[in-house]
Amino acid sequence: MRQFASPILNPDPVSSSHRSRFLQLALRADALRFGDFTLKSGRQSPYFFNAGLFNSGALLAELAGCYADAIAAHGVAFDLLFGPAYKGIPLATAVACEFARRGHDLPLAFNRKEAKAHGEGGTLIGAPLAGRRVLIVDDVITAGTAIREALAIIREAGGMAAGIVIALDRQEAVDPARSRRSAAQTVADEHGLPVIAVATLTDLLDFAGSDAGLVAQRERLLAYRAAYGSEDAT
Repeated sequence: MRQFASPILNPDPVSSSHRSRFLQLALRADALRFGDFTLKSGRQSPYFFNAGLFNSGALLAELAGCYADAIAAHGVAFDLLFGPAYKGIPLATAVACEFARRGHDLPLAFNRKEAKAHGEGGTLIGAPLAGRRVLIVDDVITAGTAIREALAIIREAGGMAAGIVIALDRQEAVDPARSRRSAAQTVADEHGLPVIAVATLTDLLDFAGSDAGLVAQRERLLAYRAAYGSEDAT
Protein backbone atom coordinates (compact mmCIF):
# COMPACT_ATOMS: atom_id res chain seq x y z
CA MET A 1 0.00 0.00 0.00
CA ARG A 2 1.41 3.36 -1.04
CA GLN A 3 1.99 5.70 1.89
CA PHE A 4 2.19 9.48 1.66
CA ALA A 5 4.66 11.54 3.62
CA SER A 6 3.50 14.07 6.19
CA PRO A 7 3.04 16.95 5.89
CA ILE A 8 1.61 16.51 2.42
CA LEU A 9 2.56 20.00 1.27
CA ASN A 10 3.71 23.37 2.46
CA PRO A 11 1.48 26.44 2.61
CA ASP A 12 1.59 28.62 -0.48
CA PRO A 13 4.46 31.05 0.33
CA VAL A 14 3.01 33.88 -1.77
CA SER A 15 -0.40 33.82 -0.08
CA SER A 16 -1.58 35.77 2.93
CA SER A 17 -3.07 33.94 5.90
CA HIS A 18 -5.49 31.20 4.85
CA ARG A 19 -7.79 32.44 7.62
CA SER A 20 -8.20 35.96 6.28
CA ARG A 21 -8.24 34.71 2.67
CA PHE A 22 -11.04 32.32 3.55
CA LEU A 23 -13.11 34.97 5.33
CA GLN A 24 -12.66 37.42 2.45
CA LEU A 25 -13.69 34.70 0.00
CA ALA A 26 -16.74 33.74 2.09
CA LEU A 27 -17.91 37.35 2.12
CA ARG A 28 -17.37 37.68 -1.61
CA ALA A 29 -19.34 34.50 -2.29
CA ASP A 30 -22.10 35.59 0.14
CA ALA A 31 -21.42 32.35 2.02
CA LEU A 32 -20.81 34.45 5.15
CA ARG A 33 -23.60 36.88 5.97
CA PHE A 34 -24.38 39.26 8.81
CA GLY A 35 -27.86 40.07 10.07
CA ASP A 36 -30.43 38.21 12.16
CA PHE A 37 -30.62 34.46 11.58
CA THR A 38 -32.48 31.69 13.38
CA LEU A 39 -30.27 28.62 13.53
CA LYS A 40 -31.43 25.00 13.59
CA SER A 41 -30.73 25.09 17.34
CA GLY A 42 -33.23 27.95 17.71
CA ARG A 43 -30.52 30.45 18.62
CA GLN A 44 -30.64 33.93 17.12
CA SER A 45 -27.27 34.47 15.46
CA PRO A 46 -25.78 37.71 14.09
CA TYR A 47 -24.06 35.76 11.33
CA PHE A 48 -24.67 32.76 9.09
CA PHE A 49 -22.34 30.53 7.06
CA ASN A 50 -23.46 28.43 4.08
CA ALA A 51 -20.70 26.54 2.24
CA GLY A 52 -23.17 25.67 -0.51
CA LEU A 53 -22.69 29.19 -1.86
CA PHE A 54 -19.15 28.39 -2.97
CA ASN A 55 -20.95 27.40 -6.12
CA SER A 56 -18.58 27.98 -9.02
CA GLY A 57 -15.33 26.44 -10.19
CA ALA A 58 -13.34 29.56 -9.35
CA LEU A 59 -14.81 29.86 -5.84
CA LEU A 60 -14.24 26.17 -5.07
CA ALA A 61 -10.68 26.32 -6.38
CA GLU A 62 -9.87 29.28 -4.13
CA LEU A 63 -11.60 27.62 -1.18
CA ALA A 64 -9.58 24.45 -1.75
CA GLY A 65 -6.39 26.46 -1.52
CA CYS A 66 -7.47 27.73 1.91
CA TYR A 67 -8.22 24.16 3.06
CA ALA A 68 -4.89 22.90 1.74
CA ASP A 69 -2.93 25.60 3.57
CA ALA A 70 -4.83 24.92 6.81
CA ILE A 71 -4.02 21.20 6.51
CA ALA A 72 -0.36 21.92 5.76
CA ALA A 73 -0.11 24.33 8.70
CA HIS A 74 -1.37 21.60 11.06
CA GLY A 75 0.92 18.91 9.61
CA VAL A 76 -1.56 16.04 10.04
CA ALA A 77 -0.41 12.71 8.53
CA PHE A 78 -2.89 11.09 6.16
CA ASP A 79 -3.10 9.02 2.97
CA LEU A 80 -6.62 9.61 1.62
CA LEU A 81 -9.28 12.34 1.52
CA PHE A 82 -12.86 11.43 2.40
CA GLY A 83 -15.92 13.60 1.71
CA PRO A 84 -19.09 12.78 3.66
CA ALA A 85 -22.31 13.16 1.65
CA TYR A 86 -23.38 15.70 0.67
CA LYS A 87 -21.38 18.92 1.09
CA GLY A 88 -18.21 17.02 1.90
CA ILE A 89 -18.18 15.46 -1.59
CA PRO A 90 -17.41 18.60 -3.64
CA LEU A 91 -15.19 19.96 -0.87
CA ALA A 92 -12.99 16.84 -0.69
CA THR A 93 -12.89 16.65 -4.49
CA ALA A 94 -11.77 20.28 -4.78
CA VAL A 95 -9.09 19.77 -2.11
CA ALA A 96 -7.84 16.65 -3.92
CA CYS A 97 -7.56 18.71 -7.13
CA GLU A 98 -5.63 21.40 -5.23
CA PHE A 99 -3.18 18.82 -3.85
CA ALA A 100 -2.69 17.48 -7.38
CA ARG A 101 -2.08 21.01 -8.67
CA ARG A 102 0.68 21.33 -6.08
CA GLY A 103 2.24 18.02 -7.15
CA HIS A 104 0.64 15.54 -4.72
CA ASP A 105 -1.89 13.16 -6.28
CA LEU A 106 -3.96 11.76 -3.42
CA PRO A 107 -6.66 9.07 -3.41
CA LEU A 108 -10.21 10.26 -2.83
CA ALA A 109 -13.40 8.58 -1.60
CA PHE A 110 -16.90 9.56 -0.55
CA ASN A 111 -20.13 7.89 0.48
CA ARG A 112 -23.70 7.67 -0.73
CA LYS A 113 -26.54 8.43 1.64
CA GLU A 114 -28.29 5.25 0.52
CA ALA A 115 -26.65 1.98 -0.50
CA LYS A 116 -26.69 1.14 -4.21
CA ALA A 117 -28.29 -2.25 -4.87
CA HIS A 118 -27.02 -2.68 -8.45
CA GLY A 119 -23.71 -2.32 -10.28
CA GLU A 120 -20.81 -2.16 -7.84
CA GLY A 121 -23.28 -1.76 -4.94
CA GLY A 122 -22.51 -0.45 -1.47
CA THR A 123 -22.28 3.05 -0.08
CA LEU A 124 -18.66 3.95 -0.89
CA ILE A 125 -17.33 5.45 -4.12
CA GLY A 126 -13.70 6.03 -5.03
CA ALA A 127 -10.42 4.73 -3.68
CA PRO A 128 -10.34 1.89 -1.13
CA LEU A 129 -10.03 2.96 2.51
CA ALA A 130 -8.54 -0.26 3.94
CA GLY A 131 -5.20 0.28 5.63
CA ARG A 132 -5.17 4.01 4.91
CA ARG A 133 -5.13 7.04 7.19
CA VAL A 134 -8.21 9.03 6.25
CA LEU A 135 -8.69 12.78 6.52
CA ILE A 136 -12.37 13.78 6.57
CA VAL A 137 -13.19 17.00 4.68
CA ASP A 138 -16.47 18.78 5.52
CA ASP A 139 -17.93 22.25 5.93
CA VAL A 140 -18.86 22.50 9.63
CA ILE A 141 -19.49 20.41 12.74
CA THR A 142 -22.85 21.29 14.27
CA ALA A 143 -24.04 18.42 16.45
CA GLY A 144 -21.33 16.01 15.27
CA THR A 145 -23.83 13.43 13.95
CA ALA A 146 -22.60 13.46 10.34
CA ILE A 147 -18.97 13.17 11.44
CA ARG A 148 -19.73 10.21 13.69
CA GLU A 149 -21.46 8.51 10.77
CA ALA A 150 -18.41 9.15 8.58
CA LEU A 151 -16.10 7.72 11.25
CA ALA A 152 -18.22 4.56 11.43
CA ILE A 153 -18.07 4.17 7.63
CA ILE A 154 -14.28 4.54 7.67
CA ARG A 155 -13.88 1.92 10.44
CA GLU A 156 -16.17 -0.54 8.67
CA ALA A 157 -14.15 -0.14 5.46
CA GLY A 158 -10.89 -0.88 7.29
CA GLY A 159 -9.55 2.66 7.28
CA MET A 160 -8.12 4.68 10.15
CA ALA A 161 -9.39 8.19 10.74
CA ALA A 162 -6.50 10.66 10.87
CA GLY A 163 -8.43 13.87 11.48
CA ILE A 164 -11.21 16.18 10.38
CA VAL A 165 -10.87 19.47 8.51
CA ILE A 166 -13.76 21.93 8.32
CA ALA A 167 -14.23 25.40 6.86
CA LEU A 168 -15.60 27.29 9.88
CA ASP A 169 -15.67 26.41 13.57
CA ARG A 170 -18.39 28.53 15.18
CA GLN A 171 -16.88 27.68 18.60
CA GLU A 172 -20.30 27.40 20.20
CA ALA A 173 -21.11 25.41 23.31
CA VAL A 174 -23.62 22.68 22.50
CA ASP A 175 -25.38 23.21 25.85
CA PRO A 176 -24.02 26.30 27.66
CA ALA A 177 -26.06 25.54 30.80
CA ARG A 178 -24.19 22.26 31.28
CA SER A 179 -20.83 22.67 29.55
CA ARG A 180 -18.85 25.14 27.48
CA ARG A 181 -17.57 22.36 25.20
CA SER A 182 -18.20 22.82 21.48
CA ALA A 183 -19.29 20.10 19.07
CA ALA A 184 -15.81 20.13 17.51
CA GLN A 185 -14.13 19.77 20.91
CA THR A 186 -16.49 16.95 21.87
CA VAL A 187 -15.82 15.01 18.65
CA ALA A 188 -12.07 15.54 19.00
CA ASP A 189 -12.09 14.27 22.60
CA GLU A 190 -14.41 11.33 21.93
CA HIS A 191 -12.32 9.99 19.07
CA GLY A 192 -8.84 11.30 19.86
CA LEU A 193 -8.67 13.14 16.54
CA PRO A 194 -7.54 16.62 15.54
CA VAL A 195 -10.27 18.92 14.21
CA ILE A 196 -8.67 21.48 11.91
CA ALA A 197 -10.67 24.60 11.05
CA VAL A 198 -9.74 26.89 8.20
CA ALA A 199 -11.11 29.71 10.37
CA THR A 200 -12.93 30.07 13.71
CA LEU A 201 -15.22 32.55 15.40
CA THR A 202 -12.11 33.98 17.08
CA ASP A 203 -10.59 34.57 13.64
CA LEU A 204 -13.84 36.18 12.48
CA LEU A 205 -13.78 38.57 15.44
CA ASP A 206 -10.18 39.53 14.69
CA PHE A 207 -11.04 39.99 11.02
CA ALA A 208 -14.11 42.12 11.81
CA GLY A 209 -12.04 44.32 14.10
CA SER A 210 -9.52 45.06 11.35
CA ASP A 211 -11.98 45.58 8.49
CA ALA A 212 -13.63 49.00 8.33
CA GLY A 213 -16.72 47.57 6.69
CA LEU A 214 -17.26 44.99 9.44
CA VAL A 215 -16.34 46.89 12.61
CA ALA A 216 -20.02 47.57 13.25
CA GLN A 217 -20.67 43.81 13.40
CA ARG A 218 -18.06 43.13 16.06
CA GLU A 219 -20.10 44.12 19.13
CA ARG A 220 -22.93 41.78 18.13
CA LEU A 221 -20.43 38.98 17.52
CA LEU A 222 -18.87 39.56 20.94
CA ALA A 223 -22.30 39.47 22.61
CA TYR A 224 -23.12 36.22 20.84
CA ARG A 225 -19.81 34.70 21.92
CA ALA A 226 -20.47 35.76 25.53
CA ALA A 227 -23.82 33.96 25.46
CA TYR A 228 -22.91 30.81 23.55
CA GLY A 229 -19.16 30.64 23.01
CA SER A 230 -17.26 27.48 23.85
CA GLU A 231 -14.32 27.48 26.24
CA ASP A 232 -11.82 27.72 23.37
CA ALA A 233 -13.48 30.84 21.90
CA THR A 234 -11.09 33.37 23.39
